[in-house]
Amino acid sequence: MISSWTRLGESGTKDTVADTATLALHVLTNAAFGAAYPFSEGVRKVSPGHEMTYRDSLGLCLSNIITFAILPKKYLSFSFMPRKLQRLGQASREFQQYMDEMLTSERGSTKYENTNLMSALVRASDEDAESKASGQDSSKLGLTDDEIFGNIFAYNLAGHETTANTVAFALCLLAAYPEYQDWVREEILQVQKDYPPPTNEEQSYEHTFPRLQRSLSVMYETLRLYGSVVFIPRAASSSPQTISVDSEKGTRDVVIPASTAVNINTQALHTDPKLWGPDALEWRPKRWLSQQGNGTESFISTAPGQFIPWADGPRVCPGQKFAQVEFVRVMFTLLAEHRVVPVPRAADGQNEERAREEVREMVDDSGIQAITLQMREPERVRLRWETL
Repeated sequence: MISSWTRLGESGTKDTVADTATLALHVLTNAAFGAAYPFSEGVRKVSPGHEMTYRDSLGLCLSNIITFAILPKKYLSFSFMPRKLQRLGQASREFQQYMDEMLTSERGSTKYENTNLMSALVRASDEDAESKASGQDSSKLGLTDDEIFGNIFAYNLAGHETTANTVAFALCLLAAYPEYQDWVREEILQVQKDYPPPTNEEQSYEHTFPRLQRSLSVMYETLRLYGSVVFIPRAASSSPQTISVDSEKGTRDVVIPASTAVNINTQALHTDPKLWGPDALEWRPKRWLSQQGNGTESFISTAPGQFIPWADGPRVCPGQKFAQVEFVRVMFTLLAEHRVVPVPRAADGQNEERAREEVREMVDDSGIQAITLQMREPERVRLRWETL
């Protein structure tokens, strides 16, 4: 990805959001299926026997998830349906075909030789089936193929747009605030100096991830203001729930009736001046780190329920750590030897400061599309990547 961006030279790229979506999908396909592709190919390339790419079929399914919840998939194939809905039906069939092929390939490989999500699901299903067949445990039914596909789709739904959007927002904000780029790069270069590249990936994670706190603070601050999930749906249990609410008149108890649906407004929670201070609406990654007496930095601890981009409690997102590691690794790779700057529009007489302002305006002009928060006009500003 960075090679394709630097090759564009002075003109820069207007495809930051599209490219980070491709990157996130490549990470997912590698973790889920063990499939690694060059950035310019793979999920962007139509595979033999298909009419759509893996990326396009999954992207259409994800961005129209509400339509799938309303209309049964079989109706989308009818010839009298609008062309847009017919294409949605095609995307659903194409994605299902890709899943079938990947599952067949996994089952055809040497037993349990792979270490990815698909192999883990297949292994768990086969072991349960073998346990039942041998009479060891008749209660174990194993996973059906449809259940495996359902888990894979949920994995893609939860981990694709959310992480891709966060990376895109962060890169745009770093371009708008160059002082934070320098701040993050300073830590990256220090980690590279103190911990030269090890011989295996596990050591790399152990040595670098815990020390890249500035990169992680950029992620946290981006999620605080521009989190992909704006509302978290919850419901009270089968009995009434009593909660304490602080108000100007003091604390009062509020009773939520049994089985009541509740939407948690994370956007309001994450920008409440009472919790985050008078600069709650400012993007300031340094708020997440405190300076220690020995000169080191450590992450601050927020109050329970104060910061919940991955939800909270027993239903917290299981992909939280995966997303954190992915984001930090992207920052580590991109910013160690490169700088991102907005490209001023010469025709409009823009200077660098006005170009940075426009990036901030583009980021603030965001809204919910399908189910996640996204920039409305992500191609409005070009970003140039310079090699240092």
